[in-house]
Formats: sequence, C-alpha cells, structure tokens
Amino acid sequence: MPQSSPSSSSTGYDLAFKVLMGALAIVVPLAHLAWLSGNLTAHLTGGTWAPYQPTAALLHPDQLWPDAGKTALLIGARIVPVAALLTLGTTGSLLWARHKNRSGGRKKKITGMAKARDIEPLMTKAITDKARSLRPSLKDAKRIAPADTGILLGNLQGTRHEVRMGYEDVAVAIMAPRSGKTTSLAIPSILNAPGPVLLTSNKAANDAYTATLNARAATGRTWSMDPQQIAHAKREMWWNPLADAKTLDGANRLAGHFLAASVDASQQGDFWSKAGSNILSQLLLAAALDDRPITDVMQWLAFPADRTPLDILRDHGHAAVAAQLKGTVEGPPETRDGIYETARQYAAALLNSEIAAWVTPQKDIEEFKPRDFVTSRDTLYLLSKDGGGGASALIAACADSVMRAATAQAERAGGRLDPPMLAILDEAANVCKISDLPDLYSHLGSRGIIPITILQSYRQGQKVWGDAGMDAMWSASTIKVIGSGIDDPDFADKLSRLIGDHDVETTSTSHSESGKSTSISMRQERILPADAIRALPKGTALCLATGMRAAMLDLRPWYLDPGAAELTAASARASTAITDRALAKHPPQQADYDTAA
Repeated sequence: MPQSSPSSSSTGYDLAFKVLMGALAIVVPLAHLAWLSGNLTAHLTGGTWAPYQPTAALLHPDQLWPDAGKTALLIGARIVPVAALLTLGTTGSLLWARHKNRSGGRKKKITGMAKARDIEPLMTKAITDKARSLRPSLKDAKRIAPADTGILLGNLQGTRHEVRMGYEDVAVAIMAPRSGKTTSLAIPSILNAPGPVLLTSNKAANDAYTATLNARAATGRTWSMDPQQIAHAKREMWWNPLADAKTLDGANRLAGHFLAASVDASQQGDFWSKAGSNILSQLLLAAALDDRPITDVMQWLAFPADRTPLDILRDHGHAAVAAQLKGTVEGPPETRDGIYETARQYAAALLNSEIAAWVTPQKDIEEFKPRDFVTSRDTLYLLSKDGGGGASALIAACADSVMRAATAQAERAGGRLDPPMLAILDEAANVCKISDLPDLYSHLGSRGIIPITILQSYRQGQKVWGDAGMDAMWSASTIKVIGSGIDDPDFADKLSRLIGDHDVETTSTSHSESGKSTSISMRQERILPADAIRALPKGTALCLATGMRAAMLDLRPWYLDPGAAELTAASARASTAITDRALAKHPPQQADYDTAA
C-alpha cells in the first residue's frame, strides 16, 4: 500500500493552516459585528444589553436576546453583520489598491538610488558653505538666500531636501520635449540667477522668454536679439560680431560659427568646407581691421577680383594672410568659384537686410557690448529658428562672445565672476552650435560662468559636436540631468550601467525526503534597467553628479512656487504682446475672414 511522502504531508499541513487562518479572519470579525449589531438591535427594540459573548452572538443569538423577535435577530445578528463585513472588506481593498498605485507611481523610491547623505555636497548646508568660499561678496553675510548658493535642480525624490548645483558646476541636461526642461530647469534658474543671464531659445510665446522677461527687467536691463523675428521684438540693440575678429584667431572663430551652423560635424573636414571657412575668415579679418560693417564681406564674396581686402590685410601687417587670399583668388577658376560659393552659402543670412540690421551700426540704437554686460545683472535673450543657418551662426557667435568676455572679466577680477553668470543654452544643438563648447566646459565653471546646455537627446549632441566632442562634454559636465523621454536604447543602457547594480536578496525553497528547506542568497541586479529609464515619469529626473551616486529628483516647476500667479499673468501679457506685434506686421487678409466665416 503506497504511503504519502513527508513532502506531500508538509504541503497538506500548509494548506490546512492557510484555510484555518482564512476562516478565522472571517469568523472573528463577523462574531464581533454580530454581538455589536445584536445589542444595538435589542436596545432599539426595548431589550437589554447582553454581556460580551461574540461566539454566542454568532451561533445562538436567541440565547443572548431571548426577548427579541426572530425577525429582529435575523436582521440585527445575521444580515447587518454580514453586510458590514462585506462593506469593510471592499473599502479596505479599494484603499489598499489606491495606496499600491500611489506607491508604484512617480513617488515610489527606487532601491539603490542616492539618499541625502550620498549627495551631501549638493544639499543646503554644504552648498551654502561652498558659496561662501566661492563668492567673496558672501563671505561675511549672516544669512545667504538659497538662490545665491546655487541652482535648484529639484527635491530628492520623496523628501523635502533641495538638491542644487553650485556656482562652479557645469551641466548638461538631456530632456525630451515637454519633460520639464523649460518649466523646471530653465525658467527657475533664470528667475533666481544672482548675476547676468544669457538664454538661447527657438521659441518665444509661452516659453522661457515670456515667463522671465518681466521679472528680469526688475533686476536689470533685458536685451533681445531676434533677427528672425520669433518674438517680433523691436530692434533696440545691435551687436558688432567683428569686434572680436581683429585677430586671425578671432576671425577664425567667427567663421567657424558660420560653418557649424551650416554643416554637421561629420562634414566639416572636407575640402570645400575648410576652404570656404578659410576664405570667410580672411575676409572677416579684413573687414574687422578696417572697421567696416560685416555686410561688406558679402560684397567681397560676390566679386572675388576686388582687391580691397588684400590691401587692408597688407596695410595691417597680415602679409601671409593676404598671400593666402591672393592664391585662392588667382587659382583655377573652377576651384575659386567653388570655394567662394561655399563661403557665400555659409554667410547667406547677411543678405537679408532685416537680419543684417542686428549686426551693423544703427542710428539711435544702443550697441550691445559683452564686456559691459558681464559685470551687470542684465539678461540677454538670443532667439533663432531651428535650422536658421547663418542667423543661428550670429546667435552662436554672440553667445560665444559673451562667454569669452566673461572669461576675460573673471581673469581681471582675480579668477572668478562674482556674482556668477548663468548661460542657459536651450536647444543648443539647433540654435547655438559653438564648435568648441565641449572644450570650454573644462574651465568655464572655475571662472564663475555656469553653462547649462539643454539637449533633446544624446544623439542630437553627437550630430553637432561629433562622437568625441559629445563624449568630451558629457565627461566634463560635473552635473548631468536626464529627464523623461529617453528613447535611445544605447544611451539608456549606458545610463543604466553608470547608475550601477545593487544586491538583491533571493529566497529559494526546496523539498526533499527530509522535508522543506529554505535558503537565502544575494545576487546583483541593475538599479534602473534601460526600460525603467525610458519609462521615467514626467516630473522626475535623474541627477548624476561627479563622484556621487545617482539620485532621483522630483522636479520643481516654476508655476508651483510662491508668486507664480503674478508671473503667469506677466507671461500671458508678454505672449499677447507677441501676437499683437505679429498681427500688426502681418494683418489677416480679407480672404482669411471669409474662410473663417
């Protein structure tokens, strides 16, 4: 006759125990509800209150309340307790499900991510102490405002601990559209900046431009360079791009901006691109040395035989540059025409009189001077459309000029700007293609110049600066912010490996003739696998700071802070003003009204 094994007996005991516990979980509360409900029924019908006997109330209610009628006992000691138990069970299940959904949402803490002690250098006390050492103006201050200590990145997830980058950090933010890059990073940083601010953008209405324009006007002058009329801003400034082109290096940098705005990094090394950039830099140098407007360069490009730039270069001691220019002009016509046509394409935006007016002397309009700007509390808005070609080259050149002026001023001031200058390079890969920006990252922070380059994806940066350039910028960034919407599997996996692994406890159960045995082991598991990084909820971001564990942040959009209502109203007025200016320039035609009707 077969006998049951110890394993099957153990399984049977487990099942019986679970059934017993489940029965008790129902019977015990049901008995207490029957006793309570029966007493209430007896009290309402004129009976007496029975002693505490929940078991008797459930099994023999007529013995506890002999004077109560059968109908009353049926309702009070049977139907009402069962209904109450079902209601309590359903309510508890719903509350538990809601709690699990909330804990499984964006507030859920992820095991292995940084705690407050892991990122202490970014917390309030450490960042305040650091600000005193970096900024001489704060050294003896009794109280330092949070905005003077660093740039708010968000709160450590699930806590009230503010996480800030200091005024010696340089940052790259990779955030997809509508993931909070403007509302939670760009706008709050601009509103709270203690010194001058530079913003590049390809949008105006309902964006960082309108949200901060009024507030920044209260701290200093606001300058708007809008050559493509994104905000339809009135031209109240002009900037001379040739001011920094009086040396060959300066002219080469300016020509490089036109090259970068027109050609991707992968194509900038071919013959025609290099030759076109060289001829453009030689002509820019000639125009700068003779204090001519930049538009004269387009006249010289149209007529290669014009000897004016050759004479200027020779007269100012640049004989070697003049010889190079002459060699190109007198070279084979096919080659010369190809080089000049390439240069014409790079600088084609200067043919547009509306664009050229922003970079040529204008009567009764003040000149914007980067050297004065970096010692003020002014704000410079540089606006350009995506794919703006030469127009975006002027935006990049102006941003570059400001940062170079800030570097020079920092050196004159003993090494650092105080207060620091903030450079928000939003949509940098579209409107601010500074070719050597990755190299600048290595020293800008130490000068008190704080760049935050905002990109939509890592590949977008690779397209502009190449693989090596983007890797260099990524490595040089002391703060890296990654928001939701990362759809690049390679980059998501790279982030997952950077965040690292953590130990996970694994319990395993085995059965044998001697019974059941349980063992516990540890294994390594990714803290955030690539699919979890791709699924980061909106309103959260990863923060990777040099030498610290990766932290998960809750972003702090500007519209949730105190005073947001006033800022919202000011932003709405600025957006309406943009619409009014656009309508004044381009009034609707009668056909539009007919179509609408």
